[in-house]
Amino acid sequence: MDARKETPTVLRVDNLFGSHLRNLSRSLDRTSERHGLLTGNLANANVPGYKRKDIDFAIELDGAESKLGSRISLMRSRMGMTNPNDSAIRVDGNSVELEKEVMSIAESEMRYQMLTEMTGRYFSGLKNVIKEGRG
Repeated sequence: MDARKETPTVLRVDNLFGSHLRNLSRSLDRTSERHGLLTGNLANANVPGYKRKDIDFAIELDGAESKLGSRISLMRSRMGMTNPNDSAIRVDGNSVELEKEVMSIAESEMRYQMLTEMTGRYFSGLKNVIKEGRG
């Protein structure tokens, strides 16, 4: 056998679908991770000395963030919240505020719902392109 023979090319899904799908996947992962942290905060709301945990989202997806952002801002204003990252430390050292955690969980759920819808639309579009190519 020829030692220079090329190894088979491995087709990776992220190479096939590009960066948009990779961003959607990363965003879904981060949203799930954040949801876990927030529910952990809620579960530890009465534990003395517990410090609130959260992560920041830094991935923008084709302007969809502005649509979701306006809904979130409206929800925050209705609940009288300004910044979800501001948290006061109680006398027992716990920094969890129930109202803020519930609001953050609702925000996280909305974000996840939006991302799954965007992912579904992306694959639906690919499916339509494939069907049109067969004709």
